[in-house]
Amino acid sequence: MAMRAPDFWSEEPGLLAGLLTPIGAALDAAGRLHRAIARPYRAPVPVICVGNIITGGSGKTPVALSLAAILAERGVMATIVMRGYGGRLAGPVRVEPQRHVADDVGDEALLAAAQGPCWVSRDRAAGVRVAVADGADVIILDDGFQNPHVAKDLSLVVVDSAYGFGNGRLMPAGPLRERTADGLGRGDAIVLIGDGAFSDAAAKRVLHATLEPIDGGRFADVPVVAFAGIGRPGKFFASLRGLGATLVAERGFPDHHRYRPAEFAALRREAAAAGATLVTTRKDWVRLPADERVGIEVLDVVLRWRDPAALDVLLAPLIGRIGDDRRVVHA
Repeated sequence: MAMRAPDFWSEEPGLLAGLLTPIGAALDAAGRLHRAIARPYRAPVPVICVGNIITGGSGKTPVALSLAAILAERGVMATIVMRGYGGRLAGPVRVEPQRHVADDVGDEALLAAAQGPCWVSRDRAAGVRVAVADGADVIILDDGFQNPHVAKDLSLVVVDSAYGFGNGRLMPAGPLRERTADGLGRGDAIVLIGDGAFSDAAAKRVLHATLEPIDGGRFADVPVVAFAGIGRPGKFFASLRGLGATLVAERGFPDHHRYRPAEFAALRREAAAAGATLVTTRKDWVRLPADERVGIEVLDVVLRWRDPAALDVLLAPLIGRIGDDRRVVHA
């Protein structure tokens, strides 16, 4: 079920966060024990994990899609493996956009499969195995940083510079999935999205990137009713304002929200009354029933790396292994 992040997760820790802190400490201890005793599956091809240490949207999927595209340009077939959050299929199943819908495999899997091979599997190790058997040269794990059942060759921790780590508390007292020192220390590099700075001493390397709108100028001076069911809808609304759109209304929903007919009707009435255009994210759009997509505009974004050469330094050793790995897989 889709859930909205509590407001207090982004505020200075207060009474409620304090009361929930012992629960977070207990869950964190259980997670550390689980990682310590797990026996991870070691794939015969390189595995790149794109994860984060908070719950909610930080930009993992755009990073994973960008990596897959960069590897494809180098003649490397990267396959994205993810849990398929919000979908009913446990997998492993290869996502086919012509056959599957968001209720089957989740919205993020449909976005990934529109670009290249994508498998969803609640058992990540099983998903990696079938993707390798399907011919993948490299596996990109979208999320799964805290999952200890697959060995990672490169772990990138994605951080939204505008949000950081929220109130700095562990779930449910805050958005952290694990302690920052543990997560950042285990990662090979930080992918910092946005214009903010990052100076945590536990970070080994910081790669800077931005999410840039595609053809966003068409919304300048246009009245819009914006709606989004993502980790932090406010980011989307701020992007539209930055493009010069006139936001008549901002309607935020929980991440991976399944829109009901009554909600569509209310949004359309609101837009019609104001002479405004309905605008949403691509992630929301793939969740909409086909007959509800008519008349709804999408603001697409693309990830841009500030220093592509720094990323190449991390990818080069993995790409160099692929020739040997192919011989192992196809022997």
